[in-house]
Amino acid sequence: ATERVGWPGCWGTYHRAMIDLETARARVLQGCRALTPVRVKLGEAAGLVLAEAVVADQLLPPFANTAVDGFAVRAADVVGAGPDQPVELLVVDTIAAGRASTRTLEAGQAMRIMTGAPVPAGADAVVMVEDTSTAGAVEDTSTGLERVRVHRAVRVGDAVRPAGDDVGPGDQLFFPGAVLSAAHVGVLASLGWTDVLAHPRPRLGVISTGDELVVGPAPLGPGQIRDSNRITLLRLVEAAGAIPIDLGLVADDETLIRRAFVDAATHCDGIISSGGVSMGDFDFVKRVLDEVGQMNWMQVAIRPAKPLAFGTIGAIPVFGLPGNPVSSMVSFELFARPGIRRMAGHPDAELVRPTVRATTADALERGPDGKTHFARVVATNVDGRYVVRNAGGQGSHQLAVMATANALVVLGDGPGVGPGEEVDVLLLA
Repeated sequence: ATERVGWPGCWGTYHRAMIDLETARARVLQGCRALTPVRVKLGEAAGLVLAEAVVADQLLPPFANTAVDGFAVRAADVVGAGPDQPVELLVVDTIAAGRASTRTLEAGQAMRIMTGAPVPAGADAVVMVEDTSTAGAVEDTSTGLERVRVHRAVRVGDAVRPAGDDVGPGDQLFFPGAVLSAAHVGVLASLGWTDVLAHPRPRLGVISTGDELVVGPAPLGPGQIRDSNRITLLRLVEAAGAIPIDLGLVADDETLIRRAFVDAATHCDGIISSGGVSMGDFDFVKRVLDEVGQMNWMQVAIRPAKPLAFGTIGAIPVFGLPGNPVSSMVSFELFARPGIRRMAGHPDAELVRPTVRATTADALERGPDGKTHFARVVATNVDGRYVVRNAGGQGSHQLAVMATANALVVLGDGPGVGPGEEVDVLLLA
């Protein structure tokens, strides 16, 4: 059931019936748009999503070069060369990386050459330096030049990297939607690019509200707790590839809360808060968000993280996550992370963490309640097969257990699973 409830001037959409995980995630993704692409310097582009096609306009490598240190030769000159029957060649030049020889290699000649240097005209192969020797070689008396002994025959093309061996003009290398890695950036630099069109990293503001929250080691007063969600969510935002913006801790004052959210919507691409999203909650955050934004207050058929609020202030997505620390983290993984990926331009934004099949080492119990449970576990890769064991208490307040866990087992409605059963697992690390 869905209804519009509230007070004069402050209305939100409340979904009183539970909805399934995919429906809730679809609503989040519908409210998150990819950020407008901008030109980004290559040094800052790794991890961003490409927003243009990359077509090569030149050869890579731009010239034939050697893959090894050694001697450029004509393969025909060293036919039959071996450890006990070396071939002697006259060394007529030395080619370091960054320079080219002006000579053309002729029969009976060799040129010393360093890795990456251009292969000279006339040469068609390179002999590795390990297969040569100069000690004891006779100096050419007519020229005063050194001779080298070649102890192994080579074929045409050996240790030579042809021009365009990697990339040729007209090659379409990368497509929009590609996530730029260090290798992508390296290719672009090789082509002479200094910047690239990409979706920028979303700036996500994280806010905590409530007079019951305190920061630091000061003694707690009656009913007070220390604010852990904000610093946790800031780090999760950062790990998701976005830019975390600390919006601070705001007291339970409607004017201050309104100011904080409205101001955040002017300089953040998204806002995350935690707490005050359950059906029975009535606090200043809910009242302010219903007033300044268009919010959906949902009950998702999962545990933990059943309550979820999502909406927008203008075009800025607002994620209202549960207040319990484990629920807040699980809700981030299932809803905020996909939303951030959509804003960052990922075409597969609905994907969250990698999912694998695993075998349970011990029982993971639960009761039937119409919800999908996400059990905190420790996953270990044993000879290419994942095994999971219970990380400890499964309460939504038990953050220390969440710190131990590195995965979530997906448990369908029912009694849970016993040892040795196959389960789906979301890897968190």
